[in-house]
Amino acid sequence: MTANGILQLIVYMVVLLLLVKPLGLYMAQVYAGQSVVNRIFGPFERLLYRLMGVREGDEMTWKSYALGFLLFNLLGLLVVYLLQRVQTALPLNQGTQFLTTGITPGSAFNTAVSFASNTNWQGYGGETTMTYLTQMGGLTVQNFVSAASGMAVLIAFVRGLARRSTQTIGNFWVDLTRSTIYILLPLSIVLALVL
Repeated sequence: MTANGILQLIVYMVVLLLLVKPLGLYMAQVYAGQSVVNRIFGPFERLLYRLMGVREGDEMTWKSYALGFLLFNLLGLLVVYLLQRVQTALPLNQGTQFLTTGITPGSAFNTAVSFASNTNWQGYGGETTMTYLTQMGGLTVQNFVSAASGMAVLIAFVRGLARRSTQTIGNFWVDLTRSTIYILLPLSIVLALVL
């Protein structure tokens, strides 16, 4: 390994260790609904819950939490798969003039599974395979919500360990929403500005 590679690893580890406490405290406040950001964007969050038919205070058992997680990710997988398969026939889909080949069912399924499982393995050639709508409305959305659903499951796991005597572990839809709007979106904006 080169000296530059070692230096990059050291810088990465130092930055990571410096962010553990402040980011961890912020995330704990977000999931508990006690963050300043929760109070600022609370009306938007509650609007999303009303649109989804979710009551913020309703807790789920581990079985209903797991079912919500699985159904949400299955729906995301199906939407991304179908979006890829019919992308050239969709309205408002610029970029079709760049497509050189259609997406085979196997490639579309592979891509959909990889984005729904947050592995994001890309076996395609960007704009030569995917239209702008597919990339923005399918793959980019899955980048956020698959990570958010994984974060929600982690929070549920931690709650399960902390709440030994209770049957509930939180609400999947609340955890998913908070992961997306209070953690992932702000982090992506900050990192985009840094880059």
